[in-house]
Amino acid sequence: MVHRTSNLCIHACVLAAGSSSRFGDSKLVQEYRGRPLIQHALIAARDACPGAVTLVVGHDQKNIISAASEYSDNILVNEQHLDGIGSSISAATLNCKDGADGILILLADQPLITADHLRNIMHTWSDNSDAIVATSFDTTRCPPILFPRNAFESLGNLSGDHGARGLLSSGEFSVASIDFPLAKYDIDTPENLRQLDQG
Repeated sequence: MVHRTSNLCIHACVLAAGSSSRFGDSKLVQEYRGRPLIQHALIAARDACPGAVTLVVGHDQKNIISAASEYSDNILVNEQHLDGIGSSISAATLNCKDGADGILILLADQPLITADHLRNIMHTWSDNSDAIVATSFDTTRCPPILFPRNAFESLGNLSGDHGARGLLSSGEFSVASIDFPLAKYDIDTPENLRQLDQG
């Protein structure tokens, strides 16, 4: 199922397949503000794209799926997750592209992303097949990012740890950025989590 906003079909994909190597444990099942870290991104995605949220798992998938509870509509196992984030974006795109006008890529370790911000991204995009809408803080572009159908082929061919940054600078697409300072907070280490929890 794909979420419709106006007459557009948008699918949200939450990437949660990484190995948490810098954290030293499975970070997405750690508690933040009373719930597993993984749930925060999923709840924002569910509220913005009800019925159209795919969770991409790989490392520690059993525990992450358990912690995700009922907040995703579809669970996709990326068997190539050790290859890096590009493999997760590719898997998500190939799984969700049919019937979708756009795919909204989120990272599971950005707990301060809000549904309002995701809706702002979708409304800014407005079904321009040659436009990408990214989040930004300071001068950095980052996820969540909405990619149009014209980008699906390139996204589906990603591999390794390269992600989709190349599409943002390729000149093939216009790129709008929506400032959201809280996007800078992602959880890579236990100290990141402690500082955010105390902030």
